[in-house]
Amino acid sequence: MSSTQPLLAVNNIEVIYHNVILVLKGMSLQVNEGQIVTVLGNNGAGKTTTLKAISGLLKSEDGDVIEGKIWFSGKRIDRDNPESIVRQGIFQVMEGRRVFEELTVEENLIAGGHTTRSRSKLKKDMEKVYYYFPRLANMTNRISGYLSGGEQQMLVIGRGLMSSPRLMLLDEPSMGLSPILVGEIFEIIQRINKESGVAILLVEQNARLALSVASHGYVMENGRIVLDDTVDKLKENADIKEFYLGLTEMGEKKSYRDVKHYKRRKRWLT
Repeated sequence: MSSTQPLLAVNNIEVIYHNVILVLKGMSLQVNEGQIVTVLGNNGAGKTTTLKAISGLLKSEDGDVIEGKIWFSGKRIDRDNPESIVRQGIFQVMEGRRVFEELTVEENLIAGGHTTRSRSKLKKDMEKVYYYFPRLANMTNRISGYLSGGEQQMLVIGRGLMSSPRLMLLDEPSMGLSPILVGEIFEIIQRINKESGVAILLVEQNARLALSVASHGYVMENGRIVLDDTVDKLKENADIKEFYLGLTEMGEKKSYRDVKHYKRRKRWLT
């Protein structure tokens, strides 16, 4: 992807759960500084496990990277604990809008900035969150469990920004949201990337949406990368059109039910 050193390099990792279940089988990807990269794949392909391997959250689920290495900004991190990884500049936004439901909006944001010791920086980071998500600025004292789904998604992304990340891992940010809210949130994600220079590794079921904001994409199946390229080339790939964008070679929309027995074409493996 680049001749320069990538911000993130996941090199041929294998991940096992409970010392038995092999989930990732030689997974590799890269994210450059300031880049948006997306990972596509069906449920169970290993996308979320990939993010957790990077953020260190595997350890809380009895998972472990048993082969390969993960590098961030030139430093190996696959043996580091999650707090150390956050301090180095990586924050994962989990799927399912996991706010601290009994805390207020402001308290959630303060929790996201727990690695910041300076009060002035904490205040500055909070102002940045309210800049990107002005809706949250009007509900600082509202209990987070009573927010709408879209407001909770804004809050968890804002909470991630409080750690001053260089790389954000976003897991299914569109899940369960209306098309209007999805459009609003993805527009803000792009602004955060362009204005703040935060690189983003995006896992997203909505392939059309993911490919509209990313510059490079990977396709995962059964714990492996089977295809990667620039998004412009992926959009023109016949397999991507048919199996992820729902289009036939004639440009007609195709139901996913019609392709549920899909067998990967040989050229994906070359």
